[in-house]
Amino acid sequence: MAIRPRRWAYAVWLIVIGGFAVLHALHLSADFPNNTPWIFDWAKYTDEGWYGNAAVRAHLFGNWYLRGDFNPAPAVPVWPLLEWVLFSFTGVLIEAARGLAVAFFFANLILSYWFLRARGTRWMALLAVTFLVTSPFLYCFSRLAILEPMLIAFTLAALNLAVRLPRFRRPVLVSGGIGVLFTLMMLTKTTAVFLLPAIGWALVAPLWPQRKLAMRCAVAASGAFAATFGLWMVLVIHAGLLPDYEYLFLVNRYAKPTEFYWPLLSLWWSLKGGFWIDRILVPLAGLVPLYMALAWRSGWSRRLGRDPAFGASLLAVGGYIGFMTYQNHPQPRYYAVVAFFWFFVLTMGIEAMLSSLGVAGLGGQMEAGGGIEPRPAWKRNGAAVLGVALMGAAMVAACLNGEWTAGLAMRPEYTLVPAARNLTSYIDQHPNGKRLLLSISGDEISMITHLPAICDDFGTQDLVSKLRDYEPGWFATWNEFDPGTLEDIHSRYSVEQVATFHALDHPDRNILVLFKLHPLPNGEVRDPAAQNLQVALPGDKIEIPIE
Repeated sequence: MAIRPRRWAYAVWLIVIGGFAVLHALHLSADFPNNTPWIFDWAKYTDEGWYGNAAVRAHLFGNWYLRGDFNPAPAVPVWPLLEWVLFSFTGVLIEAARGLAVAFFFANLILSYWFLRARGTRWMALLAVTFLVTSPFLYCFSRLAILEPMLIAFTLAALNLAVRLPRFRRPVLVSGGIGVLFTLMMLTKTTAVFLLPAIGWALVAPLWPQRKLAMRCAVAASGAFAATFGLWMVLVIHAGLLPDYEYLFLVNRYAKPTEFYWPLLSLWWSLKGGFWIDRILVPLAGLVPLYMALAWRSGWSRRLGRDPAFGASLLAVGGYIGFMTYQNHPQPRYYAVVAFFWFFVLTMGIEAMLSSLGVAGLGGQMEAGGGIEPRPAWKRNGAAVLGVALMGAAMVAACLNGEWTAGLAMRPEYTLVPAARNLTSYIDQHPNGKRLLLSISGDEISMITHLPAICDDFGTQDLVSKLRDYEPGWFATWNEFDPGTLEDIHSRYSVEQVATFHALDHPDRNILVLFKLHPLPNGEVRDPAAQNLQVALPGDKIEIPIE
């Protein structure tokens, strides 16, 4: 009779999870939620357009590639390819692009459950999914058309195969599939290389008693990756796109401090960034490996340490923290990957600690039977006590997060999409040379309104040359005018501020400012060496700060 209430409890639990999952798919044209701790992340202004610009251009303008502009598709082609397919059915819509990201989030919930069920209990896997689906942090970033949701999906797919290798009749062949999945990870986001240790551990650890088989599987995965990724690079080089491939690494290279101990400072910054994910669940997850180290001789700790899923999760967290430490530039969106695996560490740790209730009791009896005085109860059950405490605190956090997430979903705000549409409407109603916008958010605006655009900040061609070749009629920036950009524009144009559009919430980037670009008389080209072009000049109308 006890089975039926348990089934009903699981059914209700699944309904709650499903309800929160559906919230992610509502109001897809709404802003990235305003007034959150992550408002400064640039992804909500730029990344959706940047990493989908090949698909947008292919559908709207007949060519996915714009010479000299920012073309990330040669390095990360999988996402724009899927968007291109999707837009063939939906048309170019930002809602469709975001819907694709949400679809990957749904897949990630299922893949997470399967990953944890490889060796764990149903309640533990559902607990992890509950943390994922109620997380306000993941709610915000899973609804952006950015690369992280798909990277997580390919990573979890590879890990699901890896931890189950002993169950397959042909593990070597399956390992080749894992290698292909790693290629897809690398062609989704190049930071996937920092997840390689997690994939390698999940592949080798379950087969380690059969070392020869483990080595054959590792070789098969490595060979499949080398062949497929190498084939893509041959195509990139043959098409003459290697400069665009290399530029993605160049533009993501950040200056390092001069102090010899800067890696420690950067590591602290990266670890502290974990609090962006959750101020309760992340510290709780951090307690799991710490307590494991203290209780390394206990049965529950050893079993957890031998679990390939747990080791892979820890390595995934460590790998991505290592990436942010090396880059010295952690951003909230990067932690979407970390969030999944930290939640896995927490739930697997809770399950292992609670299982020690029976193990500790049995251990005490054995010691007593052998003439050894049994350990005090609090020592024998210390792990279980901590497990109960972690479970209680985590459930409180999940309830608080669920309330926060539901509030964000029920109170959508719409400012970015209307601002982009109003900007485009102004341009159409006030013709000025080419209907071409120069802006760092230009690709985002193109996805929303189909206005052709080029980027003023990124591209394999310098801005002065880009202005010469493309001759845009308009320029848009956020809140202030960068003096370096103004200098480049002044080489060929004077600028006239004509309109402002309020959008989003960051105090430094909440006003989208539109300028007309007026070519200098008689095709004049100014020389920056002859005069200071980083200030307002006669013929300009600039009302925002130049800084």
